[in-house]
Amino acid sequence: MSDPLIHACDNYVVLEPGYSEKILSAKETLLWIEGWLEKLEDLPEDLQTQTTLAAAAQRLLDTACALEVSPGVTLQWFAVRLDPPKI
Repeated sequence: MSDPLIHACDNYVVLEPGYSEKILSAKETLLWIEGWLEKLEDLPEDLQTQTTLAAAAQRLLDTACALEVSPGVTLQWFAVRLDPPKI
C-alpha cells in the first residue's frame, strides 16, 4: 500500500530511457502514462479490469512507479516535493 503522503505531492519526476528526466505536474504525469498505455498492444494484466485508459493510468500512478513498455524498456515516475511543506 502506498504512503498517503505521496498523494499530497503535486509533481513527479519521470524517467524515460534515452531522454533527460522531466518534472511534471500530477495531471501531466497522468497524461504521460496514459499516452504510453495507448501505445501498448495489450495492457498489463492488473490494468485490464480498468474501464478507461485514464482509469488505468490513475491506478498505475496510485500503486506503482514503473511500467515496462517493451522488453528491457521501463518507464519510471516518482512523486517529488518541490516546495517544503508548510508547518
